[in-house]
Amino acid sequence: MSLKALRTLVTIARHGTFARAADLLSLTPSAVSLHIKTLEDELQVALFDRSRRQVVLTEAGQLAVARAESILAAYDELADTLASGPSLRGRLRIGAIHTVLARRLPRALVWIKAHHPELHVSVVSGMSAELARRVEDGELDAAITTEPVSPYPQSLQYTPLFEDRFWAIASPDLAGQSLPTLLASQPFLRFDKRAWAGRQIEQELRRQRLQVNEQMELDSQEALARMAAMGLGVAVIPMSDDDLERLPAATVLPFGEPQLTRRMVLLEHEKSQRRHLSAVLRTALEA
Repeated sequence: MSLKALRTLVTIARHGTFARAADLLSLTPSAVSLHIKTLEDELQVALFDRSRRQVVLTEAGQLAVARAESILAAYDELADTLASGPSLRGRLRIGAIHTVLARRLPRALVWIKAHHPELHVSVVSGMSAELARRVEDGELDAAITTEPVSPYPQSLQYTPLFEDRFWAIASPDLAGQSLPTLLASQPFLRFDKRAWAGRQIEQELRRQRLQVNEQMELDSQEALARMAAMGLGVAVIPMSDDDLERLPAATVLPFGEPQLTRRMVLLEHEKSQRRHLSAVLRTALEA
């Protein structure tokens, strides 16, 4: 359960609208809605009465807000205590897949620099499987990766962070066509099959027996999205709601039946003597 989602719930309850919460938290409206949907799915309850025009909490929602306020207060107190205590020293070695480097990690690094200025952070990028191996071998303290298709080595422990959904992207001129038609008639811009997300895509294509005409294979989500939107073919990639909103004009269709998702996780070695350092990254990602 994400602290960010709990903070979103409390902000909506305090200020009365999803839109106001989005403004105060510097989130998109779709991101706010996704936070609430994720909480409701995890708790298996409705937090808001959707039969009303105004935002009205259900009984379960009122209880959830009260508990969320307590959790957030305890977290904020802990963060303040750590921030005011002795600054950590040493070197924190982080690995991250390319998507995280561009989107999530910079804000976390700023937090670490502000709260632990004497902690030297090094960052390397790579594919999920490679980064998992480097954490297992002790070359990295932690890595932000895709949850793998195959199980992790037993020595690794993971913490779920957030979830992306898979989408098929094509030129806006192709709007109205079904996904099988698009894939059969347009060049296929493949997400790298060596990546865990690429393997998920390949498995779903085979499961649905969808035929593709492969044109190129890249490991850059951003490049594939732009190429597809510009009419060079059809790409299937995982994206967050924020990624979707930044996408240029395009035809966008959900991919998978049901729609595929990928969960991003923080990997750590369960027996590492340096987990007090990787704990800083966990805190920074939730801040």
